[in-house]
Amino acid sequence: MIKFIRNISPFNNRTEMPALILIVKKLLMFIICYWAGLLLAEGAVIGVMLACGKNFMKGEMFSDSVMNLLKYYGMIVIIGVTILCWKLIERKKLSEMGVTKHIGGWFIGALIGIGLLAVCVAAIMITGSISYEGLSKDTNIPMLMLMLGGFIIQGAAEEFLCRGLVLCSLRDRVPMPVAISASTFVFTFNHWGNFTGSEPKYIFSGVFCLIVISCVFSFLTLKTKSIWAACGLHSVWNFCLCCVLGLNLSGSEGTSTALINMRSVGNNLLNGGNYGIEASIIADIVIAAAAVLLWQIYKKNNTERQA
Repeated sequence: MIKFIRNISPFNNRTEMPALILIVKKLLMFIICYWAGLLLAEGAVIGVMLACGKNFMKGEMFSDSVMNLLKYYGMIVIIGVTILCWKLIERKKLSEMGVTKHIGGWFIGALIGIGLLAVCVAAIMITGSISYEGLSKDTNIPMLMLMLGGFIIQGAAEEFLCRGLVLCSLRDRVPMPVAISASTFVFTFNHWGNFTGSEPKYIFSGVFCLIVISCVFSFLTLKTKSIWAACGLHSVWNFCLCCVLGLNLSGSEGTSTALINMRSVGNNLLNGGNYGIEASIIADIVIAAAAVLLWQIYKKNNTERQA
């Protein structure tokens, strides 16, 4: 029993154990990093509010846009906690976590994200389930730039946790499909709260979308041997969906300062209803196709290296 407790404890870097116990160990580390980072980030946000004379206990808050900025920028604390755990507990180099010097991969991922989003939105528009209502007349460019910075941090925080902490620590210890499944599980779990109040059909479609986009992130990480491409895709997808197109992002309404006015026409599985296109069956198909393509590319490259 003592040996089991020592093995499963996330506060040591032991890896010589059955695969199932190792996976549970990494999931526990994910939970600790996520919640520790979240609580510290919340504390930092409260500190900023108090320093600015806002007493949140009395309901005194900043505007919604400023609170969103604080939430996204506060996630840099989660990145810091994840890095500290990796260095102090795992005792590994950051490059083994996918944090390499090849940061140019971020822009490759960003381009892939723009392309995927464009295909998804265009396909949904053809069905008439999303309408284009012209360019916004009251766009706040400085706020959009701040939101871009926030989404860069937010996307990176989730990738450091899911792809860095979980996938990269498991990929050489368990079969690759198992490592990808573990990463996908924590990614989906992390977004589960966004489905509160959604109809079952949107939950099913949305969860499927989370699974296949998580696979895309994982295959990109494995193909490039870095998490930067996944970070770029993740951040740019979120920013463009919310701040460029003004569409709902994972159940949250798009920002009022978006560059373009686009709206869902009715609530159906073609546009994902109130949850947004990430619960659209069209987006499911497009992203699933991208995941299959990336997996084939990754397998082909591995086969060629082993030949």
